Order: sequence, then C-alpha cells, then structure tokens
Amino acid sequence: MNTIKIIAIACLTMFSLQASARTDSLPMHPGKFKPTDESLKTYKYPDWFRDAKFGIWSHWGPQAVPRQGDWYARCMYEHDSYDCEKEQYKKAHPYYTYHLKHYGHPSEFGFKDIIPLWKAERWNPDELMKLFRRVGARYFVSMATHHDNFFLWNSKLHRWNSVNMGPKKDVVGLWQAAAKREGLRFGVSEHLGASYNWYRTAHQSDRLGEKAGVAYDGTNPEYRDLYHDAPAPDDLGWYTRNPKYHRQWYDRILELIDDYRPDLLYTDGGLPFDNVGRSMIAHYYNRDADETKNPKNPKEPKGVVYTCKQSSEGRWVQDYERGSADGIRKYPWQTDTSIGDWYYRTGQKYMSGEEVVQMLIDIVSKNGNLLLNVVQTPEGDLEPDVLDILERIAAWIAVNGEAIYGTRPWKTFGEGPSLDGKEEKAPFGHIANAVKDVRKYRPGDLRFTAKGKTVYVFCMERPEGDIRIKSMGLKTEGAKKVSSVKLLGSSEKIEWTQSADELTIRKPANMPNFTTLVFGIKN
Repeated sequence: MNTIKIIAIACLTMFSLQASARTDSLPMHPGKFKPTDESLKTYKYPDWFRDAKFGIWSHWGPQAVPRQGDWYARCMYEHDSYDCEKEQYKKAHPYYTYHLKHYGHPSEFGFKDIIPLWKAERWNPDELMKLFRRVGARYFVSMATHHDNFFLWNSKLHRWNSVNMGPKKDVVGLWQAAAKREGLRFGVSEHLGASYNWYRTAHQSDRLGEKAGVAYDGTNPEYRDLYHDAPAPDDLGWYTRNPKYHRQWYDRILELIDDYRPDLLYTDGGLPFDNVGRSMIAHYYNRDADETKNPKNPKEPKGVVYTCKQSSEGRWVQDYERGSADGIRKYPWQTDTSIGDWYYRTGQKYMSGEEVVQMLIDIVSKNGNLLLNVVQTPEGDLEPDVLDILERIAAWIAVNGEAIYGTRPWKTFGEGPSLDGKEEKAPFGHIANAVKDVRKYRPGDLRFTAKGKTVYVFCMERPEGDIRIKSMGLKTEGAKKVSSVKLLGSSEKIEWTQSADELTIRKPANMPNFTTLVFGIKN
C-alpha cells in the first residue's frame, strides 16, 4: 500500500471518528430509542395513521409568487449550461427567462426579493381546514421549509421566516391550530436537507451575454444565511457532505419538532446525514413516548410518524413521491403527490376528482396512505377548478368512506384486466404534470380492503355487465362463504351467486352516480 493511500485512509478514519463524536454530542431527548437501526426497528406504527388513510398537504410558500411551478428558486438562476456531448451551451431555463423579463437580472433581483412579495392575503386556514375535513382528510401536513431555505414557522434560529418576512404570520402555527379545531392530526414537511446543494445555482453567473461573469446575489455574504455557502465542486449529491450543515439541519429540525410537536414529520429524500438523521428520529420518538406518560395527556399514546423516501424495515413510514408500492407491503407506507404541479402554475392541468379517488383506493388496498397536495394560489385561496375537484372527492367519500377508513389489506389487493396476472408498478419520480402519473383502469378492474367480517370490493370503472370476482371463488385459498352483499349508496337488493370459481354479482339496475362503485361483502 503506497503512502498516499495510507494517508487517505488515515484521514477518512479520523473524519469518521470526528463525525461519531459530533453525533454523540447532539442534544437528544432521553428514552428507549437510540440512533441505531436496531433500536429504531422497535418502533410501533400508530393506529391513528393506519386508520386515517388520507391526508391533505399544503405545499405552499414564496415560490408560488411567480406562478411558474416547482423549483423556481433554483431554476431562476439557470442561465445556461454546457452540454459536453453536443459541445454547445443549452438554452436558459424558462424560469430564468421569465424572471429576467418580469423582475430583472438575478444579480440584482434574486429569490430574496421574491420573498417579500408573498403576502398570503386571501389565506383563511380555518375555512380551508373545514373544507379539507369535509373532503375526507384525516390528517393535514403543512410545508415547514422547502429547498429554498425559507421557514414557515416562528424560528429563533433563522431570520428568513414567515413571521419576519412575507405574510408576517406563523404559517405552521396557524395551520396547526386550525387542524386541531377540526380534529385532524397535524404534520409538517421539511425539505431543508437538500437545500445546501440545491442552491448552488445562486452562486453562479451568466456565462454568455452582456451580464457574463456578473455574480448572482447568492454570492453576496449578506445573504449567505439564505443561500448557504457555495458547495464544494465535488459535493454533488442530493445531500451535502459538509458536517457544518449536518449540525445546522439537526438543530433547526429539532426546533421545529420541539416547538410544534407535530404528529407527522416528512423529509423530502432519504434519511438525511446517516447517524445525524437517526439521532433526530430517536429524539422525535422519545419525546412523543415521554409525553404520553404525562397524566394530563390522553391515556392512549399519541404516536408520531416519521416518513422519508427510503425503505423502512419497520423504522419509519416509507414515502413514494408520485408513485406507489407494487403490491401489499408489510409495513404501512405513504404516497405523496399533487393534483397538479407542486407549486401554483398558471394554466396547469389537474387530476380529476375521480382520478384522485381511484388513486386513493389503489394505495389503501396495498396498506398505504395518500398525502395529496392541494395547489393554493400565491394569495392562499383555491381556484374554482380545484374546489370542484375537492367537491367530487367529498361526494364520493361521504357515501363510501367506510370502505377506506380503518380498513386493512385483504388477502390480495386487486384483480382485473389491467393487471393481467401481474402487479403493475406505478411511475415514480419528479413528474411536473400530475396527469401523467394517473393510472388508467378498465371495467372489471377491482381493488379490495377489509374491516372485521366485511370485504369491500371497489369496481374501479363502472361495470358494463355482471361483476365477477375470481378471488372470492370457493376453491380459492382462504375462501369463505358469502352471507350478504350490499352496494354502498344504494338500497337496492343485490343479487349474487358464489361458485367454486368466482363470486358473481348481477349488475344493479340503479347505481350511484360515481365512476367507482363499492360493494360491501360479508362472510
């Protein structure tokens, strides 16, 4: 082994020891949970989350102001980049072009100047929460901070927050109070871990044109607490390798946890920063467990949920962004998606209410929950087309909610022509247009949930003839004799027969006016 390798290994070993020491020094609420995978695997999923099934998310903040969609604070700084394969410069990002036309050059008017334009003047959290409750949400999640490093809570650690700037309101606190009044569990989403590398574009400059070489405002030391330091050239991952920022992330997320005590904490990415992230989870779980010992609190433990985009193995709830599990999962999981773009975008196309319902059903049949972003305008209200989507969801839930809430997966999640004997995987990834993410169903496609002695059968598209359920044939594994069949939302007597091969339900003469119908079948 040569001298250079020996020195390199020694340096890495020293770094590991230093990192371990830093982790050991992190403040953490005492309790049974330790920052190890073995300890975190003793976590118990709370019943409230398993029963809730449906949450609504407010993915909202100053990046909505330009009305261009997601990632504005990063892409407004993308003037051009060099394509090595084609040996030419790429065109400027549309956000950069828009920003230049409407606000000016990012060396003079940067994202810091967008923030004061976010006033949220039509935001009414109480009225929106009443609506979300009626639509069927059983928990609500507020954006706490996006990759833009702007906090929506009253932070004592970071001046760039919504109490000091923009709407001059504690957005997280007001959402939380409204959720509590409506009896909804409350969560927060943090996207801070990725912000340290995400903002590298703000530290650059145009490479072409009359402003070539003129640094963007991210290079100004006065604003480094918003834009961070420029990442090292080789620090290109989703999460930074810089231990300074690992500790900063930890302290700020602990402030959020300790000040607001959320029922759910969402991280936009995998577990951040290895043992630093594990320490945060242990702190979160221990604080909750300790609080439930307080005689002033309810006897039943509150139970908190941590969710990130990484296989859980029982340590937390795995989240799928704009995607789905490919079958019934052992551990509860969650899909996060949006009815459209993540932030408000002028002229965007949304999912329909019927498509949201079908997505919810598919997810619940596989032991998952749906967290749905409802796109708000920069002013904070909802447009008429969004309200129409919500009303359609509310109408379906009012009739069929018993087949969703408090259910568990049946012996199989579904059957039908769209599966063709296979478990199809839904698309996964950052898809700007949610409509591309919608699964298409055909008559005969079925999904199942179970509660007590009742199995609920969802006809994903309106039946064109009799409904044939092969999974309920008497010769199938674990088959039971059916004692009754009812159609939710109908008083019509349902005719059915059960054979060795299938349960056949005669198509009702009168069916509720929904795309997806639900039958309750008792053994």
